[in-house]
Amino acid sequence: MKTIRDNTSKKNIASNIFKQIGLPVSYATKILDDVISILISNIVIKKTIKIKNFGTFSLKKKSKRIGRNPKSKIEHEITERNVVAFYSAEDLKKKMNNNDTK
Repeated sequence: MKTIRDNTSKKNIASNIFKQIGLPVSYATKILDDVISILISNIVIKKTIKIKNFGTFSLKKKSKRIGRNPKSKIEHEITERNVVAFYSAEDLKKKMNNNDTK
């Protein structure tokens, strides 16, 4: 049985900004796009971004390695690449575990 994922999209976030602040959805979408763009460019330049009470985004380099398809058992090389890791702040963990959304 497959689980159904209900991901939050940029559209959902923009509509929540509209509901809470009253800013038009088109402006909220532009602001959200700009914030994401700034985060991405800073991660690439600085390798780490810390957002107080939220968490830390850091760029990690994964080296190449041999991977195996578990079904066919065929091995192939996985190329080296950069990935973004996220470590949540203690405040965020506490809010998530206490269901506190303040």
